[in-house]
Amino acid sequence: MPSKASLTFEHAIQDALDLVNHFDRLNSQPPPPENGVLKRASLVMALAALETYFEDRLVEAVDAVAGGAGHLSDFMRDSLANDLKYFHTPSTDRVRPLFQKYLGLDITDGWRWNMMEPAAARTELNRLAKKRGDIAHRSGRPANGVPAKHAVSRDDLRRHIHFIRQVVLATDAVLAKP
Repeated sequence: MPSKASLTFEHAIQDALDLVNHFDRLNSQPPPPENGVLKRASLVMALAALETYFEDRLVEAVDAVAGGAGHLSDFMRDSLANDLKYFHTPSTDRVRPLFQKYLGLDITDGWRWNMMEPAAARTELNRLAKKRGDIAHRSGRPANGVPAKHAVSRDDLRRHIHFIRQVVLATDAVLAKP
């Protein structure tokens, strides 16, 4: 059964897919360089959806562990709420410690599917988080009308969104185990 967080993620990832679809509709021969903004924005939105998923999923899991009201439960929830104020990038280096701190498990060990192993998944997520930061803070927009190499190709974007969805599925599967 999917978590509430994964259902919210599936709704949020649609923004990234809508941007890709807009790019595809606007793509003419040759496409104007400014259309690349839609691909860059799509990647930023996809990683924002993943960030929200991790936050929501951790809150769900902590609620299940913490149980009802009580001083310890309230402390745990308040501590998590405070930690999440500083969780802005869904990189392995930020995700792993939060899940370890609150659930005592390295969630990234469960990032395994098809030909993807956990170490490769961690590396890929870090690479995407860095790319997101570069795009969000340095744009990647063509300068002075001179087209630059696209920060995100259409094929890359398709692979990135697939990867992000697999991380969500793998994380949910690990947390669903008793």
